[in-house]
Amino acid sequence: MSEFLTALTQQTFLQSALLAGLLASVGCGVMGSFVVVKRIAFLAGGIAHSVLGGMGAALYFGFDPLLGALLAAISAALIIGWVRLNWQTQEDTLIGALWAIGMAAGILLSPVPPATPPT
Repeated sequence: MSEFLTALTQQTFLQSALLAGLLASVGCGVMGSFVVVKRIAFLAGGIAHSVLGGMGAALYFGFDPLLGALLAAISAALIIGWVRLNWQTQEDTLIGALWAIGMAAGILLSPVPPATPPT
């Protein structure tokens, strides 16, 4: 334990990692509480998992995966919101479909390194 504390005082990477962890814990705690109180955990999970499809598509077409993730999240949120407003129905089925499609697209479109032959 003392080695870690010594390294923490000397290594800027560890200081940055500790600060990022502390800031993320505050942000995630606030957002997590909001999601649970508003009972939108399924919605948040659906949008989060649809992001995988955007990342896979971005990698497949040679773009930045973060850009693909952002576009997929915004698209999924807009689609869910549009269905909710225009069809006046529960969007649970659509959220589940976007969840599954996003994960499947992320797996199918992500580049797979070639297998090495056994030696």
